[in-house]
Amino acid sequence: MAMTFEEQIQAFGPSGPIIGLDLGEKTIGVAVCDPERRVATPVETIRRRKFTPDAAQLAALAAARQAVGIVFGLPLNMDASEGPRAQSTRAFARNLSRILPIPIAFWDERMSTVAMERDLIALDTSRARRAELIDEMAATFILQGAIDRIRGLPT
Repeated sequence: MAMTFEEQIQAFGPSGPIIGLDLGEKTIGVAVCDPERRVATPVETIRRRKFTPDAAQLAALAAARQAVGIVFGLPLNMDASEGPRAQSTRAFARNLSRILPIPIAFWDERMSTVAMERDLIALDTSRARRAELIDEMAATFILQGAIDRIRGLPT
């Protein structure tokens, strides 16, 4: 049985920056929160190449930000089942954990990209600019949901 989000985040400790990732086929959206875990901020969109350079870039980012954990958006199907994209995300996380020894948690990311696309359209962002921002904005949405949940948990 897979661990719950609440069980996974115990390893993060009570404070410290957390990285949020929106893992796509061509890009990885990256966000980070402050050490108090109040606000998630977009950082960058990494163009995916091969696993090793992608992992090295994430490891450097985690070190620079002094991250205590990573939250992966888990792309579940609408019925909460796991399809190929969720399995691919879990495999990437498993491989990353062999290189980068910081705790990992998974957050249900259903509708995160749709929500961010809607927000960017509402802000009258051009289609080209939306394409540039969507992955890191989705990572921000994922991470904000996760840290809001963490802050709402009893200590």
